Amino acid sequence: MNLLSTLVDKGLRRELPTREEALAVLATSDDDLLDVVAAAGKVRRHWFGRRVKLNYLVNLKSGLCPEDCSYCSQRLGSKADILKYTWLKPDEASEAAAAGLAGGAKRVCLVASGRGPTDRDVDRVSETVKAIKEQNEGVEVCACLGLLSDGQAERLREAGADAYNHNLNTSESTYAGITTTHTYADRVDTVQKAHAAGLSACSGLIAGMGESDEDLVDVVYSLRELDPDSVPVNFLIPFEGTPLAKEWHLTPQRCLRILAMVRFVCPDVEVRIAGGREVHLRSMQPLALNLANSIFLGDYLTSEGQAGKADLEMIADAGFEVEGAGQVTLPEHRATVGGGCGSHESGDCGSHKSAGCGSQAGGGVCGTAATAAPAAEPRTDLVAVRRRGAGTDHAPNA
Repeated sequence: MNLLSTLVDKGLRRELPTREEALAVLATSDDDLLDVVAAAGKVRRHWFGRRVKLNYLVNLKSGLCPEDCSYCSQRLGSKADILKYTWLKPDEASEAAAAGLAGGAKRVCLVASGRGPTDRDVDRVSETVKAIKEQNEGVEVCACLGLLSDGQAERLREAGADAYNHNLNTSESTYAGITTTHTYADRVDTVQKAHAAGLSACSGLIAGMGESDEDLVDVVYSLRELDPDSVPVNFLIPFEGTPLAKEWHLTPQRCLRILAMVRFVCPDVEVRIAGGREVHLRSMQPLALNLANSIFLGDYLTSEGQAGKADLEMIADAGFEVEGAGQVTLPEHRATVGGGCGSHESGDCGSHKSAGCGSQAGGGVCGTAATAAPAAEPRTDLVAVRRRGAGTDHAPNA
C-alpha cells in the first residue's frame, strides 16, 4: 500500500501525516491489518527499539468525584460498585507503589479522583512523592489530580514529581457530550500549566465512546499540537452503573488501527496502552506491542487488569524487553530539548486545519472512514472491579 510507505517515511522523519492519511488508517480493512501493524511497527522500533516501559497506577483517593464524566466509574451519580476511600497516607501510597516497582515498573502514576486538588491536597501529594522518591532511587513519579490552579504544577515539580497526566479524552467538538462540569479548554489549560512548570506532560484519549473516526483524528492532532511526551490510549471500560455502560463499539482490530494511527501522528512519543486493553484487545494484546512502547502493569484505578506476571510473560513471548530504570525512554531530541514529534517544525500541525475526506488533493483515500463499525459483542465478563491493592487489605496485582 502506497499509503503505508508514505506514513512510514513521514514517521521516520517526524513529519505530520495529512488528516486524510490518518483517516485512511482507521478505514483500512481487516485483510490489510497486519500490513498496517507492520508499517507502524517500523516507526515504533525506529524511535524506541523493542523496549516496553512499565507504569504502575496507585489510586490515592477513589470514588465520590463531583464531576460528571460519562465514561468514569468514579463520577457524580455513578452506580458502579467500585472501591470508595479517602486519601491514602504517604506511607500507604509508597507501600502500594513498591509492589509495582518490584514487578518492573519504572514510573508510578499517583491518581486522585476529583475536579482538581486544593492546596492542602498538593501538600499531601508532595509528601507522597517525596516518600516514594526517598525509598526508590531513580523512580519516575507522575501525578494525575485533575484540573490545576496557578502555581500547583510548580509545587509538584519542586516536590520531585517528574510528570503530570491530564487527558483530553475526545475531540473538542464532542467534549460537551461526555462532560458538562468542566470544559475541553480547562483540560488544555492544565496540560499547558504542566508544560510551563517543567513537568513532562502526559495526555491522551479514550476510544470507544461512540465517537467518529474524525473525532479520533481530531483529538490526536490536538494532542500533537500540545506536544506531550506520553500519550495514553484508553479503551472505554463500559462499567455497569455509568451512562456509557452499553457502549460496546470496539473490536481488537479497531483498537489496533487506532494505536497505529496514533503512532503515525506522534511517531516519537511514548504511546501507552492504558485502560481497557484486556477488555477490548484481548488475545491481540501482544500484537499491540508493535505499536505502543508502554503499558500499565497490573490493575487500573477501579478495575482489575491482567495479572502482572502475565504482562511480563506477554512482553517476553512477543520478543520485546522491559525497559530498565537506567534507560531513557524518549529519543534524545525529546529528552534533551523537549522538542515535539515534529509539531513545531513543519508549522502545519494545528488542530483547527480544515478536515474531512478528500478535502485536499489526493484525499480520496478515506474509503469507508465515516461508516460506523459493527457493534462488538459485549464482554461484560472481562470487566472486573478492583478489590485488591490500594485502599484494601489484599495484596496488589503487580
